[in-house]
Amino acid sequence: MIESKSASSSQHGNTNHTAPSKNIIDTAIAAGNFTTFVAGIKTAGLIDKVTGKGPFTVFAPTDEAFKRLPHGALEALLKDSAKLKAVLSYHVVAGHFLAKDLKSGEVTTLQGTALSAVVSSSGVEVNGAHVRQADIAAANGVLHGIDAVVMPKDTQLLAAAA
Repeated sequence: MIESKSASSSQHGNTNHTAPSKNIIDTAIAAGNFTTFVAGIKTAGLIDKVTGKGPFTVFAPTDEAFKRLPHGALEALLKDSAKLKAVLSYHVVAGHFLAKDLKSGEVTTLQGTALSAVVSSSGVEVNGAHVRQADIAAANGVLHGIDAVVMPKDTQLLAAAA
């Protein structure tokens, strides 16, 4: 899925004159639209992992993405720390990959199973979720904002009974 290649960073407006000083979590907090993701990372006990040396590429669902989950699903997920940890670590890949470096295919996540990417002229998708904010630089990796919460193959969220 991922091919590392050198290319001019100017196409993304990066001048690279100052390296990012915030880790992935502090960068996500500063972005302002990943509060549910950050709260989940804290609840799941993954802070030390994603604030570590890295580098990591995080496909972080936006707050809006979490709002699209079935009614009651987020609350149930937050109460099940093992499932929460599995779901959130499924959004993290070892390595530093800008959107321009991503290729269609699969890559193993920190959760241990494969995440599937489709790269086309219209953008990047991971397991059907669209990357809406690409290349948010952090000191220990890069964050890509996605418009859906993606699930490992054997994980299902149960909605509250209607």
